[in-house]
Amino acid sequence: MPQAPIQYNNIQNDEFIHDDNYGNNNKKALKYIEDVTSNADEIQERVIEEILKSSSHVEYLERHGLNGRTDRDTFKKVIPVVNYEDLKPEIDRIANGDSSPILCSKPISEFLTSSGTSGGERKLMPTIEEELGRRTLLYSLLMPVMDQFVPNLHKGKGMYFLFIKSETKTPGGLIARPVLTSYYKSSHFNNNNSSHNNPHKNYTSPNETILCLDSFQSMYSQLLCGLLQSHQVLRVGAVFASGFIRAIKFLEKFWADLCRDIRTGTIDPKISDTSVREAVMRIMKRPNPKLASCIEGECMKGSWKGIITRLWPNTKYVDVIVTGTMAQYIPILDYYSNGLPLVCTMYASSECYFGINLNPLCDPGKVSYTLIPTMAYFEFLPLNKMNGGNGHSNNSNNQLVKEDLVDLVDVELGQEYELVVTTYAGLYRYRVGDILRVAGFKNKAPQFNFVCRKNVVLSIDSDKTDEVELQNAVKSGANHLKQFGATVTEYTSCVDTSTIPGHYVLFWEINTHTKQTLNTDKNISSSVFKECCHAVEESLNSVYRQGRASESIGPLEIKIVENGTFDKLMDFALSQGASINQYKTPRCVKYAPIVELLNSKVVCSYFSEKCPKWVPGHKRWCNNNFE
Repeated sequence: MPQAPIQYNNIQNDEFIHDDNYGNNNKKALKYIEDVTSNADEIQERVIEEILKSSSHVEYLERHGLNGRTDRDTFKKVIPVVNYEDLKPEIDRIANGDSSPILCSKPISEFLTSSGTSGGERKLMPTIEEELGRRTLLYSLLMPVMDQFVPNLHKGKGMYFLFIKSETKTPGGLIARPVLTSYYKSSHFNNNNSSHNNPHKNYTSPNETILCLDSFQSMYSQLLCGLLQSHQVLRVGAVFASGFIRAIKFLEKFWADLCRDIRTGTIDPKISDTSVREAVMRIMKRPNPKLASCIEGECMKGSWKGIITRLWPNTKYVDVIVTGTMAQYIPILDYYSNGLPLVCTMYASSECYFGINLNPLCDPGKVSYTLIPTMAYFEFLPLNKMNGGNGHSNNSNNQLVKEDLVDLVDVELGQEYELVVTTYAGLYRYRVGDILRVAGFKNKAPQFNFVCRKNVVLSIDSDKTDEVELQNAVKSGANHLKQFGATVTEYTSCVDTSTIPGHYVLFWEINTHTKQTLNTDKNISSSVFKECCHAVEESLNSVYRQGRASESIGPLEIKIVENGTFDKLMDFALSQGASINQYKTPRCVKYAPIVELLNSKVVCSYFSEKCPKWVPGHKRWCNNNFE
C-alpha cells in the first residue's frame, strides 16, 4: 500500500482544508480520492480495526462476545445486523444520562435526529466530536472534483439557501438536533465559511442569516444578500430540490419588498433580528437603485421561466439533491433555471457521511456516488436476501442476514443492496434503510445509484412516510366518517408538487351505505372531511408535522372519487400486464396515466385547514415521561 500524505485511519482533515493555494489544494484532494479508492479494501479493514480497537470494551460489543478482538472475521461472526429498534434501549439509556461506555468509548457529544419512525418520533443517532472532522473532510472534496468540470469557481460565490432547525435536550442533557443544524452551528462551518479557508463555503449568505431560527427572516435575508451580490454568484443551490424551489417561490411573493430594500439601502422592519440586520447591512452598504430596477424589470415580466439565469446571469449550475423522491422536482428546476445542469454533489445521512459524486455534470437520472472508504465500515445486504425480498429483519433470520452481507469491494455491478454501516460513533452493522444499485467502480471502490428509501412511499422534503404509517393515518382519519355510516373502502396516495410547497394527496373511495352522493352537504358536510384531513396529519410523524409547521410541506388533501374507481384502476393495471392473482391496490401512485385516471374520477376534494401539533423535542420528553 503506497504511502500517502493523508493518514487513512487517523484522518488529518486540515491537511488540505486550510491550504491557501487553490491549485495545490485541488491536487491534494484529488490524490486523496485516488489513493483511498485504489486501496479500498485495505482501508476498510483498517477502519474496522480502528473502530473496534477504540471501543473494544464497550458494553454492547462485550455483550455480543467480541472479547476485545479487532479482526474483521470475528466481528462479522459475532456482531448482529440491527435496525433502530434493536438499539433503542441503549440509545434511551444514553439519552437519560448514562455516560458509561455503552456503544462507544468516546463521549457521545450529541444526538443527531434522523427521519421519523413509524411510531411518529425522530430517531436519535449518537455522534462524537471527531465526526465533525470527517464531515468536513467530505465537504472539502467537493470543490476540487467540481473544478475539473467547471473551473475557476473559487473566483465567485455560491448562493445557497441553508437553514437550521430547532433543537432540544434529552433528559440527560445531551443536545438533539438535525445533522445539518449541528454542522452549521459548529466551528468547522463557521470558522471556514470564507474563500480564504474553503472556497466551497464562500457563500452569499452571512452566517447570521443561516443561523437565524425564524424561517421568514432567514429566507428573506439570504435572498436579499444573494440579490445584492448577484453578479458574483457562480452556483446556486440548497440541500434538497424542494428547499431551493421554496426560495424561488418566496422570491415570487416578496420581490417588491426586496427591491425596495435594495433601492433605499434599508431592510424591511419584519427583519427584527439585530445580528441578521447588521450582517445584511455589511453587504448592502448603500442604496443601489440601478440593481433594484433591473431585478424589478425581470420579476415584473409575465413568465418566470429562466428566472435564475436572468437574475444571476453568471450561474453555472444548480446544486441540489434530485435523486430518489427529489426527482419529482426536476421539471420545475429546469423551468426556473433554463436547463442549467442539476448537480448532486454528495451522499450523506444522520448516521454517517458516505460519499461523493465524481461525475457531477451527469444527467440527474444517472447520478452515482463513490463511497469514500475512510468514512465508516460499509457492508451490503443483497436486496433479494432481505427476508425473502421484503426487507424486514427479525431475530429468527439474523444469522441468515449476517451470512449474506458482502464487503465494499465485493458488490456486483448492476445488483441492488441495502446499505449497512459501522461507525466511529457507536453504530455496529446498522441497517441504514437506503437501497443502492452498483453503477460502476472508481478504481476498487464501487459507485452507487441511490434507488430509494426502504418502505418509504411518500416524501416532500425531509419527511419520509412508509406504508404502515400511511395506513394507520388513513384509519385515524376515516374514523371521523363512522358516525355517518360511511367507510373508506379503498385508498391510494401521491405527492402533488404542482403546488409549492408540495403536499400529500389521498384518493378515497367511500361506501356510505346509501344512494346519496358525496358532493352535497345533505350527506356528509365538508367540515367533516376537513377534520379527516387534520386527523390524518396529526397521525403522521414528527418530521412531517414539523415540515407543516415550517411551511416546507403544504396542507394534506383528500380527494373523494366515484364508486368503482379502484375497479377501473385494477382494470388499467391488468391491461398493462399485471396478474389478476397477484394484483393489490398500490398505496402510492406515481405513474402519470394512473394519476390522471384517478383525478378524472374525483367528485370533490378537501384540504386540511389546521396545522398539526408540533413542538420541538421528543414527544415523551415533553410529557416528562421518558423511559
